[in-house]
Amino acid sequence: MVKRTSLKGDYCPSARSLDVIGDWWSLLIVRDAFDGLTRFGEFQKSLGIAKNILSDRLRTLSERGILKVVPSSDGGAHQEYHLTPKGRDLFPVMVALRQWGERYLFEPGEEHSRLVERDTGQAIRLDIRTVDGRPVSPDQAVILKVPQQEALQPRAAERLQKSSRKRS
Repeated sequence: MVKRTSLKGDYCPSARSLDVIGDWWSLLIVRDAFDGLTRFGEFQKSLGIAKNILSDRLRTLSERGILKVVPSSDGGAHQEYHLTPKGRDLFPVMVALRQWGERYLFEPGEEHSRLVERDTGQAIRLDIRTVDGRPVSPDQAVILKVPQQEALQPRAAERLQKSSRKRS
C-alpha cells in the first residue's frame, strides 16, 4: 500500500483539514456520531465497514481530537466514542456536503434523508457570509496564499489591511 503524503505543514487550511479528516470512512463515522452513534458495533453495523478499517479510523479520529474515547455510559466494559468540540465544529462541513449532495446527486422528487431542526422540523440551510453578515459567492472571494499575499492587487491589499486594523 502506498503511504499517504502528510499535508500537516501545508499553508492551506483546506489541505491541513483533509490531512485530518480526508477519507470518506472518517466523514461517515463523524456523520454517524452526529446522529448519536457512540459504540464500535453501532458504527460497524451502520457503515458495513470492515472491523480493522473501523478500528483504524476510530483510533485516528481520537488521536486527532475529533472523537474522545470514554467509558460506557451504562457502566459496561466497552468504550464509547463521543464528538469533541473540535469534532462538533465539523457540523458546517457535514451540512455543506449534504446540501451539495441534495442539489447534484438526487433526481427531482427522489427521496433522501433530510436535516431539520430538532424542535421545529424546519430544514437547515448553510449560507456563506462575510464577517459583517453579507452573503458572498465564489466569484466574490479570493484565497490569499501565503507566498502570494504581498502580490495582491493594491486595492485588495488595502482593504485587507483596513479590515485587520478594525479587528485589532
